[in-house]
Amino acid sequence: MAGVTPDPDPQDPGEYCRLVEAYLCRKNGGHLVRIAGPSFERVCGWAAQGIPLTVVFRGIDRYVERASAKGPRRRPVLVDFCEADVLDVFDEWRRAVGVTVPAGGDAADGDAGRRPRRSLSAHFERVIVRLTTARAGGRLAPDVEAAAAAAVRELDLARATAAQVRGEARAAVVSRLRDLDAELMAAAERALTGDERTALERDARDELASFRSGMAPDAYARAVDAGARRLLRARLAFPVIAYEDA
Repeated sequence: MAGVTPDPDPQDPGEYCRLVEAYLCRKNGGHLVRIAGPSFERVCGWAAQGIPLTVVFRGIDRYVERASAKGPRRRPVLVDFCEADVLDVFDEWRRAVGVTVPAGGDAADGDAGRRPRRSLSAHFERVIVRLTTARAGGRLAPDVEAAAAAAVRELDLARATAAQVRGEARAAVVSRLRDLDAELMAAAERALTGDERTALERDARDELASFRSGMAPDAYARAVDAGARRLLRARLAFPVIAYEDA
């Protein structure tokens, strides 16, 4: 999001690990958890793949949110626990901005630890909860709030039959989810000020720094646009409404 800490030089894995360690400390309520030994090598591997810090932080957030939902934690969160979530978020980020892992990258090595894709009905439930939560803060611009409210109403009506749809009907539902996501994010982008848009694009370029040299100018421009949109989504806490029915 706007104002995030710029990613360190990928050639300085020690600084990368220090920033991840500091973030993990904050997520553990100030309890210091050192990143050393195998954990250090793991995080250095993330740095070598070019995983942006914002992606690592979101992966840690995702793990902590899921763990906290189960009740009070009895032990601190270790960075190793977060790896599957970090790789999931990295994969989502790469798909969103259209970049590939550099030669020698091993992002797929964690595939065995990934969680299975949610069912369509579970996706509806999650999106409705996330959108409702995002609206509850009362911080959305009026037009964005109206678009989010309309999306929740439409999703709420459609979720009753989500588990039963098949064939062409299911394809139509998936297509509508994709359009609904685009409509919501377009409303959010229209509400941005010029300064806000500039800041999001700057942060998107920071995230893409490790991949810039291998991208054609037009691909890079598209990636910056997509990255800024993803950062806006994170700032508003909007879920991805679109669903991959693969």
